[in-house]
Parts: sequence; C-alpha cells; structure tokens
Amino acid sequence: MKTALFPGSFDPITIAHLDIVQRAMPLFDKVVIGIGLNSSKASFLSPEKREEIVRAVFENNPKIEIQTYEGLTVDFCEKINAQYMIRGIRSVADFEYERAIAQINAAMKPNIETIFILSKPEFSAISSTIVRDILRNNGDVSKFLPSEALSHLY
Repeated sequence: MKTALFPGSFDPITIAHLDIVQRAMPLFDKVVIGIGLNSSKASFLSPEKREEIVRAVFENNPKIEIQTYEGLTVDFCEKINAQYMIRGIRSVADFEYERAIAQINAAMKPNIETIFILSKPEFSAISSTIVRDILRNNGDVSKFLPSEALSHLY
C-alpha cells in the first residue's frame, strides 16, 4: 500500500492545504494528514480543535486518515509506514526551505521520499499565518478556509 504523510500545523487548515491533499489523493492508496504538535511554537487553535476541524473537512473520505504527532516528521512517517511525505510549495522561498529539509530527511531516512506539489497560483498567497492574523482581528476568513471548517471557528 502506498501511504503518504501530509504534515503540518493546520492552525487552521486552509483551502490551499485542501487543494494539495485533493491533488495528492489519486497518487496514493492512503494519505495521512499529520497534525504536528510543536511545544516551542505558540499555536492559535488547540491540538484538539485543529484535529476536530481537519476531521470535519475530510469526514467522508475513506482514503484520508488524521493523526496528531510530536517529534521528527520522518520518525512519524516510519511509525505509520508512510513511504512518502507530501509538501506544498507556494514560492521560491518555500522551495529553498523545503528542499533543505527534504535533503536532511533523506539523509536520515533514505526510504522516505518527499514529493513537492506546487500550489495553484490562486492559492499561493494563502497561509495559516495570514489566516490566523485575520481571525485574531475578527476578519472574514470564509474565502480562505474550507466551508466545513467555518462552523468550528465561530
């Protein structure tokens, strides 16, 4: 079984994340959305709320599994038997950052391949960081989040 991990903080999940997952699904038998918990990073939504929202977005998709994890992402890949890691790329800066991580991951775990999926142009400006800022300031994020997520935020 070809299993891929799509890791991220998903704080919150955006339509750009959703697009990457939808485009990756035909390539794999199973896609695990890994909600990474980083204790050194202050999060906007609790881990439980993030998982609740991601589950709501993908609740009717049998190819999607949602898990939270801590520690190295490549170690989590091994734990769930994922041979691939999916990363979305929005810009040259994203590519440079993700390339370096992918190369280090490959040195640590050569059996795990990183797959880059380029963001569609209409999603390249959307990031969880920007959406969090809009939420903190009581702005309208409905254009940037999957519709299933909205009722979990308000």
